[in-house]
Amino acid sequence: MRCISRVISGRRVSDGAGVDIRRVIGQPGADYIDPFLMFDDFRNDDPSGYVAGFPPHPHRGFETVTYMLKGKMRHRDSSGNEGLLEDGAVQWMTAGRGILHSEMPEQTDGGLWGFQIWLNLPQRMQMSEPRYQDIPATDITEFAQNDVAYRLVSGELFGRVGPAKTHLPVLMVDIRPTSGRATIPLTDGDTTILFCFEGKLSIEGQTVEDGDLAVVEGMGAVTLSGSGRGLLISSAPLNEPIARHGPFVLSTEGELKKAFIDYRSGQLAPNQTEFLASGGLG
Repeated sequence: MRCISRVISGRRVSDGAGVDIRRVIGQPGADYIDPFLMFDDFRNDDPSGYVAGFPPHPHRGFETVTYMLKGKMRHRDSSGNEGLLEDGAVQWMTAGRGILHSEMPEQTDGGLWGFQIWLNLPQRMQMSEPRYQDIPATDITEFAQNDVAYRLVSGELFGRVGPAKTHLPVLMVDIRPTSGRATIPLTDGDTTILFCFEGKLSIEGQTVEDGDLAVVEGMGAVTLSGSGRGLLISSAPLNEPIARHGPFVLSTEGELKKAFIDYRSGQLAPNQTEFLASGGLG
């Protein structure tokens, strides 16, 4: 059975145009947990802490996954995609060889709460074509089993399949054990993380609380219990070198420098100049 090898607490940072977030992966001491580059919890009931959003910015070389629990966020990108994330929705974006996008809240009062995860891509896929998936809450695979509620975003679990299409196998599932125990089969050798975002959850007698991220290691399945709720993500490590700075994640310093040159010259993504001229807001 698997157990918790490490617990990471988030660190308050400001990102975008001044959005107050809790960064869990991507901070000193937890910079990279292969293949997870970043895990942000943007939970805020004060509009002044999020209303400025994330104006147009570039990405290359990896994927961003946004899971919205509460509130609305409008996505627009240089490939012409547009989507509105609402309660329970997911956005899965492959930056690939280059994309510019904006993520802007569409409300000025009430709360905003969700997570953004950055997933690395192997070097052979880092310059793939950009791809955008807008997955509404109604498309998420929801089911209950043995007094445990599941929302399966990607991967396979108990004969069910999540709606997200992924380049590499990724299991991403929102789990609420309530009065039951959830035993999740996992692939040996994969990196598994569990972010608790309500109450408390336990694995083999070790407990994590709201706001904690557990790194789970070992072989076989993982068993969760408790009265909380958590987001479990599991995928194989890439075991490749990375070069990262700001919005770009690639494999070599040369590729990283090329990304900055392409962005400054307007060559990172098709329609880059037009997208920036429009403010990326439509």
